[in-house]
Amino acid sequence: MNTRQICFRRGVRDGLPIALGYFAVAFTLGVAAKNAGFSAVQAMVESLTNNASAGEYAVFSLVSAGAGYLEVAVMTLVANARYLLMSCALSQKLAPETSLLHRMLLAFDVTDEIFGISIAYPGRLEPWYTYGAVSVALPGWGLGTWFGVIVGSVLPLRLVSALSVGLYGMFLAVIIPPAKKDRVVLALVLISFAASFLASRWSLLAGVPSGVKTILLTVVIALTAAVLFPVREGEAA
Repeated sequence: MNTRQICFRRGVRDGLPIALGYFAVAFTLGVAAKNAGFSAVQAMVESLTNNASAGEYAVFSLVSAGAGYLEVAVMTLVANARYLLMSCALSQKLAPETSLLHRMLLAFDVTDEIFGISIAYPGRLEPWYTYGAVSVALPGWGLGTWFGVIVGSVLPLRLVSALSVGLYGMFLAVIIPPAKKDRVVLALVLISFAASFLASRWSLLAGVPSGVKTILLTVVIALTAAVLFPVREGEAA
């Protein structure tokens, strides 16, 4: 078995919990899609090409309200803008000789969870590891949306809402291990939580979309951490 196969299988293994979480969370997307007039197949295709909960909710909500194509495109861009920062950070984990094709394929499905396990990959990121994770996570998202359109509307609302909590628990499972190993990471995680909460309550930012708030906080906190706690090239994980 060559290195690519080993990395791909490892990615599949690490991506399975993400796929299960995506499948559960996508139920709520399926309900929103049905309310917007999407068929099960249309909703699934939308999820397979736009794997982002906030972005998809924006799409379904705007379509339901009768918004135009331009408005939908702009709102989706704003809601998903944080992934631009994640892609830039992830590119630093790749070997310099990584081809443009690999970089573009990796950028296609940069989600919070896929980013989390990819950035935590020891040493330089092997693209085939992320491909393995995406190969199971993305279908889980698409099928969850499809299933949500089919049966989601007949499930109790409390049950549908409860399913979405699983994704937050899964994301905590991604960030807690490195936080336990490094006090700097732990401090930054806690500061990020506090800053995010304060930003959501600050009246001056009341009209700022959540995606923009995330970008601003990410840039400020990451830049401060990079200046105060720089990581030497030889120490990069």
